[in-house]
Amino acid sequence: MAKIVSLAEAVGDNVRDGNTVAMEGFTHLIPYAAGHEVIRQGRKDLYLVRMTPDILYDQLIGVGAARGMKFSWGGNPGVGSLHRFRDAVENQWPRPLEIEEHSHAAMANAYEAGAANLPFATLRGYIGADLPKVNPNIKSVTCPFTGEVLAAVPAIRPDVTIIHAQRADRKGNVLIEGIVGVQKEAVLAAKRSIVTVEEIVDELNPPSPNSLVLPSWAVTSVAHVPGGAFPSYAHGYYPRSNAFYIGWDEIARDRDSFTAWIKENVLDARPEDFAKHAGNKPAKAA
Repeated sequence: MAKIVSLAEAVGDNVRDGNTVAMEGFTHLIPYAAGHEVIRQGRKDLYLVRMTPDILYDQLIGVGAARGMKFSWGGNPGVGSLHRFRDAVENQWPRPLEIEEHSHAAMANAYEAGAANLPFATLRGYIGADLPKVNPNIKSVTCPFTGEVLAAVPAIRPDVTIIHAQRADRKGNVLIEGIVGVQKEAVLAAKRSIVTVEEIVDELNPPSPNSLVLPSWAVTSVAHVPGGAFPSYAHGYYPRSNAFYIGWDEIARDRDSFTAWIKENVLDARPEDFAKHAGNKPAKAA
């Protein structure tokens, strides 16, 4: 059953050097505060997994926390490249980075296979694509019933998955609303999981039609971190900071400006600093 703990305790108990770590959240609910705590605690040699690595993974790569990354798209959405990611791949700074690229469909299916405790996922994909030429983990299988040739990729089974959500109750059940992405599958596929939330409430109601509940037994640790998805948005709580994404392009281009930003805003900061970005609580239903 999930334990409600501080973010420092959640990361300290669940994220270990050398782990495969997934931090999911599609467009919103990206777990920035938790990622910063991983950096503060000095975790190293992590193998990062994420469908759409953006600024958070740029930061983890730039501080040298990552030895590799499995992903299906990488960039600063709406702006351009991830400069710390590019520096690691092109110049091995601050360390070499192993990369394994997939399609969105393959990543989603691989998470689902991991959640179902299956060894691999099959899909109708990669037809006419070049990724199989450069990724040896994209293979093919023949359906024993129809003879159809399908793509096959290894299941994703993280050591720990980290997500952000809107609310948790005092028993550790978690409510996610809005774009749900692959958060559910990523948590169910993992050995351990951390969920940071905007609020801890007595009851998780009323859930919206586009929502899901992760039961307490599927979650390892819950931490109350208001604003913990900033600069991404938390549906119903605060908007995306487009200005931050634009500003990051200049910050991350230069190694020195990046390092100075990390020191001021991550290493010398606290999870509580995210609270200033949290918006008002969502309006209660009549």
